[in-house]
Amino acid sequence: MVIGMGPAGATAAYELSRAGLAVLGLEKQLHPRYKVCGGGLSLRIDRILESDFKSVVEHTIYGVQFTYRGEEPFLIESSQPIAYMVMRDRFDHLLVEKARRAGTEVHEGEQALAFRQLSDAIEVTTDRGRYRAKVLIGADGANSVVAQRLFPARRLRRMPTLESEIGIGMMPPYPGEGKVLIDLGATAKGYAWIFPKHQRLSIGVAEFRGKTTSPKQIFDRFVREEKGLASFTVPHPAGHPLPLFSPRAVGLMEQPPFALVCGRALLVGDAGHLVDPLFGEGIYYAVRSGQIAAASVLGTFHDRRRSLMDYELAVRREIYPEFRIASRIARIVYSFPKLCHRLMHRYQEVINLYYDVLRGRHTYHSFFHEAKGIVKSSFRELLREALPFR
Repeated sequence: MVIGMGPAGATAAYELSRAGLAVLGLEKQLHPRYKVCGGGLSLRIDRILESDFKSVVEHTIYGVQFTYRGEEPFLIESSQPIAYMVMRDRFDHLLVEKARRAGTEVHEGEQALAFRQLSDAIEVTTDRGRYRAKVLIGADGANSVVAQRLFPARRLRRMPTLESEIGIGMMPPYPGEGKVLIDLGATAKGYAWIFPKHQRLSIGVAEFRGKTTSPKQIFDRFVREEKGLASFTVPHPAGHPLPLFSPRAVGLMEQPPFALVCGRALLVGDAGHLVDPLFGEGIYYAVRSGQIAAASVLGTFHDRRRSLMDYELAVRREIYPEFRIASRIARIVYSFPKLCHRLMHRYQEVINLYYDVLRGRHTYHSFFHEAKGIVKSSFRELLREALPFR
């Protein structure tokens, strides 16, 4: 059983169904359904998804315009794409229909209410009936009921996010064709964004560290001060929690507690807080965690010596090390946003390296190593210039 048919759940269901397993997917809403989300897909999604998803891509991104409190704008553009923009209703619906065609039985408008771990199964009670499954995959988002009921010891952070959308018709997108805007000074320790879609803009703010007292005031101030939005009336924003990964919360020690597997239950995507702590990308990791979970489940069916713990171990090998580096970078960026904004302008080569992370050509590890080398080399040049000739 898969609870929640967003990108993580639909991907896991698709992979399991096409491998021949009987899969039931439960979704409390009806697809296609609107979901508040920036809708950014880093280009590395090309490496893990079949190309049919491009039928729902609304905009392809080649560069970022950075600002600080609406001032000091600079654009770092690339000749090659770095990201895609999608609307979640169309993107998620495409993935659900793929799972359905592969053989997944999908029950929409049905909400899971209670869960019971048995010796050889998990029993799920919904508002329509009762089911038993060999394995349960919790893919029900940041407010996951599966996590609350079956992983009660998990205490992970969820940061506040507000977002609105405006229709712009045939007007040129702001800040420009193939560009997004990121304002590092709009929030205390986060950023604001403007992401273009087809004939519309997504506008949002998010905090990534610490606490925020008034997200609505931050959102209103950003809209009021951003010159490119002066001619638009921005609707009241909708809020949703951002389940950022936290190294401290999941306990990245030598023998860590298992945070994603409990008995016969697994957590994927937002339910497992698999969201990049630097800029909040979650869709790529939702899809990837769904694939890893499906592979681990299939492994246990084919080899009794294997365990569902393979899923957690695989996430800790592939995803958590990347998130740990991203978290270190985020701590610097959101503690010193104005300084980092100016340094990004100076070290545009570092931003181009980060674009290669989004393309899947660099990992966070290799990016961090090379970026440090660039900055250190630059400082040495400055010191040589500053020292008197001997």
